[in-house]
Amino acid sequence: MALADTERGVSSCGDAGCQFSEIIELNVGGQVYVTRHKTLVAVPDSLLWNMFSKKSPKELARDSKGRFFLDRDGFLFRYILDYLRDLNLVLPDYFPEKSRLQREADFFQLRDLSKRLSPRLSKDNSISEEISQSDTEDGAQQCCSSSGAETLRTMSVSGAMRSPSLDSRKSGYITVGYRGSYTIGRDIQTDAKFRRVARITVCGKTSLAKEVFGETLNESRDPDRPPERYTSRYYLKYNFLEQAFDKLTEAGFHMVACSSTGTCAYTSNDPNEDKIWTSYTEYVFCRE
Repeated sequence: MALADTERGVSSCGDAGCQFSEIIELNVGGQVYVTRHKTLVAVPDSLLWNMFSKKSPKELARDSKGRFFLDRDGFLFRYILDYLRDLNLVLPDYFPEKSRLQREADFFQLRDLSKRLSPRLSKDNSISEEISQSDTEDGAQQCCSSSGAETLRTMSVSGAMRSPSLDSRKSGYITVGYRGSYTIGRDIQTDAKFRRVARITVCGKTSLAKEVFGETLNESRDPDRPPERYTSRYYLKYNFLEQAFDKLTEAGFHMVACSSTGTCAYTSNDPNEDKIWTSYTEYVFCRE
């Protein structure tokens, strides 16, 4: 659809000479994004501004479905796009990918965003940069307008209060596994019963597992395990893999590997009867 619109010359992005449609589809490292043309050109002289204001659609790379293709980190691009929408930086608390996001900001030539992500401190903007990443530190901003000594004291107290939380977010691996089954009826009829997950297991360091899954973690098979010890006997109180993936993503983990095995059996000796497929799958998540 995107390819057809732009090649027909649909020019609804505001400028008379614009060759792009108002709504643009992007494929960034395999992740699909849909946004407005004015969002992509919000920052003059940036890479996206040059691509979508100085070039024609035919000059830009596309994927097989006609989406404009960018060979960059698809996960981090969501923050690039959020910044372009209102030129404001809002990151999750204890965001672990800050240095990588700064690298993406440099690539897209977003100088102000890169400056906000810079770890170097300055007298003028070090506090405001930190606040822009989390709404929870709004109260500290008011203190910064007082004397220099009071500002330093506030910063030291704030650092002391935050250091335990930062230290608790250690790097490590968590493996999520499940054994599932589904039944396919005769001649692959429409009454197939799809994925049934009996239990989702969690393997890894105890402290990491408790941090990520909290009250949804069932520890009954391995109670009183010390925080720095490892376990393979925890499991979750729900059976939705996507819910577990959401929890891991929110805690800064990303998938690095997966493995699966499967078998097929019949409910009886008659090969025309229902087929039962069973499988065991493990997903390995990492936080650096």
